Amino acid sequence: MLLALPTGWAAEEEKPLDLAPNATSAVVMDVDTGTIIFEKNKDAKLPPASITKIMTMLLTMEALDKGKLKMDEMVRTSEYAASMGGSQIFLEPGEEMKVSDMLKGIAMASGNDASVAMAEKLGGSEESFVRMMNDKAKELGMNNTHFVNPNGLPADNHYSSAYDIALMSQELLKHEGITQFTGQYQDYLRKETSKPFWLVNTNKLVRFYSGADGLKTGYTSEAKFCLSATAKRDNLRIVAVVMGEPDTKTRNAEVSKLFDYAFSQYTNLPIYKSGDSLGELKIHKGEQQTVPLTAKHSYSLLMKKGDAAEGIRHEVQLDPNVQAPVAAGQPIGKIVVFKGDQVLKEFPLEAPVDVNKAGLWTLTKRTAKRLFFFD
Repeated sequence: MLLALPTGWAAEEEKPLDLAPNATSAVVMDVDTGTIIFEKNKDAKLPPASITKIMTMLLTMEALDKGKLKMDEMVRTSEYAASMGGSQIFLEPGEEMKVSDMLKGIAMASGNDASVAMAEKLGGSEESFVRMMNDKAKELGMNNTHFVNPNGLPADNHYSSAYDIALMSQELLKHEGITQFTGQYQDYLRKETSKPFWLVNTNKLVRFYSGADGLKTGYTSEAKFCLSATAKRDNLRIVAVVMGEPDTKTRNAEVSKLFDYAFSQYTNLPIYKSGDSLGELKIHKGEQQTVPLTAKHSYSLLMKKGDAAEGIRHEVQLDPNVQAPVAAGQPIGKIVVFKGDQVLKEFPLEAPVDVNKAGLWTLTKRTAKRLFFFD
């Protein structure tokens, strides 16, 4: 949708307002709700250049959250990873670097070499990691995306869309620790060595736009200048994606304009903050009979500024028939936001942990306790 300018008394048809006239495609999304505030050719399949690395960072953050990887774990650089051209942190074959430093190199310097090194660490090979990338894209509903590599270097059949990039950006931002990497303007790698490497963020908005703290730039001659940027003011976090911009100055100016529009016109009504209690999930025949639920990220309702918030309420609706075994990530209910009897928004809830089925002896004791009231 392009935004419409008010026409006053004119009888003419409203002319669409293009907030990113130089971009081939663009999307502005509210991160908490996934609501699209502005879009232009949002589903066009285009080369994403280094914005690809958002997926590489996402899979890295997921591995960290699942305990499959640690920030201080060392990542060894293969000859293949070290051979990457373009933007790089000049890794040498056999060089080892912490996961946290690899993330800095990817997020700030757009290191193609660091991206391949992390891909090989997580997937065992670049090809295996690319399969993981495409599987995750499918899971997120990125229907106009296909990855061929983890860094966005030009390749046949490697494409994405502004909307799909907004989706994976939204997913990455659920891992709140990522902005400590994407939001830094400058830092060092190999600081304690004889060859310190100065990093300066390729996304200049993190320095020059108030509230900006990510996410990823991209450029190739085919893709032109691309950016998935995020900024937060008060409780409102926005992602703005532009693709096919003619130069960095225009790209940054148009993203700033998109941010200005979103922050001037919209606000949000907080529902839950990250870490807030959502109650308990009862699990029939589980080793654990109840599991505490907490908000993994913030939940809010996007509203136009000036709209009344009276009468808005929310409920946590959990499936009463959840039965073990339960897998982490399994749907178990939803948060429903109402205004009166009208449903305004639903947020899906997932099981936070695996819960195995209880053994026969445990189930027998529970039955006896219910029947005879003894332990």
